Amino acid sequence: MFRIVALIAVLALTSGPTEARAQTGSVRMVPGSRTLSRFGLERAFWSHATVDIYRDHVRHIVLDDTNLYMQSSGGVVTAIDNETGQKRWALQLGRQDEPSYPVTSNDEIVLIIAGITMYAVDPITGELLWELLLRNQPSTSPTIDRNYVYFGTLDGSVYAYDVKKIRELHEKNQLPQFSNVALHWRYKSAKEITTPIVSDGFTINFASRDKSLYSLTALSRELQFQFETDEEVSAPLGISGRVVFFASEDFSLFAIDRQSGTVRWRFVTGRPIRQQPRVVGENVYVMPVRGGMFCLDRVSGRRLWWQPVITEYVGATRSLVFGSDRLNNLVVMSRIDGAIIGALPLRDFTVRYGNELTDRIYLATSRGLVICLRENGQEFPIYHRYPERQPILPEFAPEEDPAAGS
Repeated sequence: MFRIVALIAVLALTSGPTEARAQTGSVRMVPGSRTLSRFGLERAFWSHATVDIYRDHVRHIVLDDTNLYMQSSGGVVTAIDNETGQKRWALQLGRQDEPSYPVTSNDEIVLIIAGITMYAVDPITGELLWELLLRNQPSTSPTIDRNYVYFGTLDGSVYAYDVKKIRELHEKNQLPQFSNVALHWRYKSAKEITTPIVSDGFTINFASRDKSLYSLTALSRELQFQFETDEEVSAPLGISGRVVFFASEDFSLFAIDRQSGTVRWRFVTGRPIRQQPRVVGENVYVMPVRGGMFCLDRVSGRRLWWQPVITEYVGATRSLVFGSDRLNNLVVMSRIDGAIIGALPLRDFTVRYGNELTDRIYLATSRGLVICLRENGQEFPIYHRYPERQPILPEFAPEEDPAAGS
């Protein structure tokens, strides 16, 4: 039944002299402690994804609360513990070189679309949980909430599959043959779906090439609003609570109430925006094409600062924000005013994850070497998006001075 899913023969790809050479080269590429300490940083770990370095490259990296997922152009997905760098598993999903989309996940499941098949994998063990045969050619990554799995397609459809029904079919050994039985609803827009669906369990939002942002009820696909723009929505959606941030080809970033469709604010950059707006705390970071990085106030849309040399958002700590420049340096800036503090020449690390979840910085080479940077002594991550997940550390009373009692 699981006809095209197999555990990667890791030893076949990485053993022997090739592995030794790769490890030696990796050590030379990883920045040293002296270099990092100038910016108050340290290396949390460095690790390797499973990549055939003679023919493949890293296509996507995605982060969740547990793992860092690295996907190769050949279809190999590697899960790495996002705090220790330990490799948990590596799988070939779909046929080699089959078109695929970035991983999506929740606490219990990892979803990957390769070709017209959706695969569900256990995030810790890498066990294949089920596979679903899709009705049309996907155009987005999947999205999962507590009840449904969603994805968009090239013909303008959004599909919602019932998670409970999928599990029942799997237990009866009826997947992927009877995948359509799990279909809950289908919604048809005029043109291709261009952004991954975002869901809060009650409302879903997505954009279509028909120049519209849609809001539907998750349960019954009832249309709550259709917000039409002058040009196409040009980047993945950003989310913060009840607000969805989306960019259009008319150089605008909109902040829209995701349930009512009310425009809270609009910011015009003067250039097209093709990267996802990144939301960290009270800030929204926007990167127009050849237009630098704007830092906006999340609530009002007011411009706080602009840094012209930045091309890509990479991450943020409490006091710093990190971005790439045109030479692919990792640029370190102040979160207060965007002033450049310095830059790290990490030009071989061309695959960079725009981390809105935590304060960790993840950088990878095209051949699968990945490093994680953090603030000195920051052993536990700071959660930007879900601060309630921050671990509560015990407080210790200060030690008494023996001399004070004498």
